[in-house]
Amino acid sequence: MSDTYTPPKVWTWESESGGRFASINRPISGPTHDKKLSVGKHPHQLYSLATPNGVKVTVMFEELLAAGIKEAEYDAWLINIGDGDQFGSGFVEVNPNSKIPALMDHTTTPPTRIFESGAILLHLAEKFDAFLTKDPAKRPEMLSWLFWQMGSAPYLGGGFGHFYAYAPEKWEYPINRFAMEVKRQLDVLDKRLAEVPYLAGEDYTIADIANWAWYGQLALGRLYEAAEFLSVHEYKNVVRWAEEIDSRPAVQRGRMVNRAFGDPKTQLHERHDAGDFDTNTQDKIAPEDS
Repeated sequence: MSDTYTPPKVWTWESESGGRFASINRPISGPTHDKKLSVGKHPHQLYSLATPNGVKVTVMFEELLAAGIKEAEYDAWLINIGDGDQFGSGFVEVNPNSKIPALMDHTTTPPTRIFESGAILLHLAEKFDAFLTKDPAKRPEMLSWLFWQMGSAPYLGGGFGHFYAYAPEKWEYPINRFAMEVKRQLDVLDKRLAEVPYLAGEDYTIADIANWAWYGQLALGRLYEAAEFLSVHEYKNVVRWAEEIDSRPAVQRGRMVNRAFGDPKTQLHERHDAGDFDTNTQDKIAPEDS
């Protein structure tokens, strides 16, 4: 175990606290600089990055378009959180919490802002009456799993992921504590998916899209290089579900949008038209950041 930390009587912010994201973390909100957001030609303007929370929304848009809902066309603008883009004045106007993703819906006058990935999924699903369970009696189940994800994922990302992958030192207690919780969550999902093909039952819904972006990608070995450490292969129903969703072409496209890291072949920094996937050339992508 690491040395015991004795908290001071009054906490103060140390701006250089270490870790991968130390330079962008701060205890105050609001913009740090003036920067307007770009606006494209489509009804929906998305400002995001292909972290799991961002992937939820780009997958949703691609699924809507694949379902033939042309009114769901969108522009996706890259918000590089490592560079502090989320603290630009334009972005803070859309999301005062300075987190991706953020959406402006220009089908209303004035345009409507939506932030928080779960709220965006629900907004789009209700707007287009798509990827909601077909059985109204199962809608509470769908919403329960959607909000379960919103409440549970911080333990996976900000808890386990931070201390396992990003913290300046490997501390035994937080890694063990959050690894235990993530495995408990995987067990919750695994038991549910032993009963039904999708989280709400027979229908593929926004509950699956939200959970897949985090737990599905974890089961597929894409988060924190932690699949072996967490023995994700033990959760066979989660793996089955994750692989099935991963095989959907819309999911594969959505995972690429606003991606500026990893294998260059998987990156599409900005998306303004369906043809962008066909012209995803090297001049549009950054060097691989593993």
